[in-house]
Amino acid sequence: MHGWVEDQRWTLARVAELIHRLFGHRYTQRGVSYLLHRLGWSPQVPAHRAVERDEQAVESGGGRSSGRG
Repeated sequence: MHGWVEDQRWTLARVAELIHRLFGHRYTQRGVSYLLHRLGWSPQVPAHRAVERDEQAVESGGGRSSGRG
């Protein structure tokens, strides 16, 4: 996707580079952050999954408690 194969995260630097590639305009990372905020986009962190995660236990609600509640 747009030349980044190592991961699929959209960093401010990558968004700035894509804007430059598509529109020929350069933005600083702060400028990209401001632009995305004005467009209603917010930063998000991908959820990490454990490699050894037990899908069956997750679906049934089994396993350790989060301590909340």
